[in-house]
Formats: sequence, structure tokens, C-alpha cells
Amino acid sequence: MDQLELATLMKDTAQDAVENAKEQLGIELDYSNESVMHIDRLISHYLDNYQSQTLDQKTIFTVCHMFGSYVGEVFKRSAGGHWVYDDSDPDAPNVLLHYQDKSFAFAGICYERLIKDSSVSVKKYFDLALNFATH
Repeated sequence: MDQLELATLMKDTAQDAVENAKEQLGIELDYSNESVMHIDRLISHYLDNYQSQTLDQKTIFTVCHMFGSYVGEVFKRSAGGHWVYDDSDPDAPNVLLHYQDKSFAFAGICYERLIKDSSVSVKKYFDLALNFATH
């Protein structure tokens, strides 16, 4: 996948997050920095709705990449950067947002909140990443 294809995929996936947020909870995601706070709530919604079930790998991948791409696109609008496909671990390829000499795993932090620790805040990670990148 070349850079243009990856950028298009991530932009389209971010738009899926916008549509999903509207459908699931009536939340308007507008690509503002403030809108990232809603991602924590949306992930919690998935946790609450699937609490009695085990999320399958496809759902986990979709949710994390959908919301991670949205957060990354918000970051890009604020600070810049570009998407990088990292396949250095063939068993766990990853898409990162690269800004200058830094890389941010927005899908990874969504995974952390969804699967490992529901107290992890995507918004806090976003704010720290933005502050770190721009100062």
C-alpha cells in the first residue's frame, strides 16, 4: 500500500467513526480537538454493549482502527503528520501517525482502553501527544 492509498484509507476510516458515533450515540464528531473526548465514551459504549460477550478479533480491530484513525486525523489537522504502515512485526502490523521524528499509536491507545484498561483515556493520550509534538 502506497502513502496515498494509506492516507485515503485512514481518512475514510475516520469518516466511518463519524458515522458510527452518530448512529450509536447521536454524537457529532467534528474533527475538533475537543471532539476527541467523545472517543472514550464511544469505546465505553462498546464495552457496555458487549460486556457479556467476548469481542471477536475482527470487531476489536475495526473499533480500534476506526476510532484511532479519527483521533489521528484530528491530530493531523492540528499539528500535521502522515500515516505510516509498520509491518516490522508480521504478526501484528500497525498503522502509526508520524510527525517529525515522533510516532503516535492512536489505534493502540484505543486498543488499550477497549481490551486492557478501561480507565485509560484516549483524550489524555491525544492531549499529551499534541503537546509533546508541538512543544
